[in-house]
Amino acid sequence: MSRRRVFLLALLLFAVLVFAGNRSWNAPGGPPLLLAHRGMAQTFGFDGITGDTCTAQRIHPPVHGYLENTIPSMRAAFAAGADVVEFDVQVTEDDEIAVFHDHLLECRTDGAGKVRGHTMAELRRLDVGFGYTADGGRTFPFRGEGVGLMPTLEEVLAAFPGRELLLHIKSNDPADGGKIAARLSPAQRAKVTVYGGDASVAAYAAEAPGARVASAAIMRSCGMQYLAVGWTGAVPGACAGIQLHVPESYAPLLWGWPHTFVERMRAHGTRVILVAGDGGWSEGFDSPADVKRLPGGFTGGVWTNRVEVVEPLLR
Repeated sequence: MSRRRVFLLALLLFAVLVFAGNRSWNAPGGPPLLLAHRGMAQTFGFDGITGDTCTAQRIHPPVHGYLENTIPSMRAAFAAGADVVEFDVQVTEDDEIAVFHDHLLECRTDGAGKVRGHTMAELRRLDVGFGYTADGGRTFPFRGEGVGLMPTLEEVLAAFPGRELLLHIKSNDPADGGKIAARLSPAQRAKVTVYGGDASVAAYAAEAPGARVASAAIMRSCGMQYLAVGWTGAVPGACAGIQLHVPESYAPLLWGWPHTFVERMRAHGTRVILVAGDGGWSEGFDSPADVKRLPGGFTGGVWTNRVEVVEPLLR
């Protein structure tokens, strides 16, 4: 046999072994973990959205009365079957941790200026449902309904002891990461995953070693290293003990996707969350058509903005 033929046969055998070692032969079965983005929230279209878009001014016609990032909305999401509820936090002028999405108050509330420029007492007096409209400003269905509904981090933790939460630090300030870590007990850190800006999450992780975290830098490091070595079945240290948000568009590129990949990460203490689209604007699996795109038997996490719609389809 010629050397060339031996080389080609060896190459073919190598390719077969790599393929076999990274194929998901069997779906584990069982329901996926369901992550409710911002609790039970008003949804909106993603077409044409930018970082400056006021999403409260483009909501879909309401089908429920809950407002994002409030304790009632989180309670409703858990009641609807969520395993994890995501919420946003920001540091206030008086160093409280407010639960609110936007840096500026004008979009959703009857206030003005930066969240960081107000005390928590001032923020509590605002109507967090003031700016929502589904018809271009002709009507405001939640105006007057959100007065006093902006909670603190401590109030959320007290309302849901022992429940899984995903906390989004809405800044890239290292000081914020340190302040948030200081508010969480060791038991709470075990139940709360933290993600956000690279610097703020790095500071949180430094103060809370062993806590599950995610950031663009962490996920990029894991992804690049896994693409390089994952074909061997190895999981790099950068992928251990984190939360990995995997955009649907890129997921098929991962060695062993879906089931082998999810199980490899789980064995290293990492939780995989599948997000819809390219992951750019918190798109979720929100409709029956979206759910049909999920891998059969998927047991990782599923990001949704419509937990009440998706949960019955998945369970």
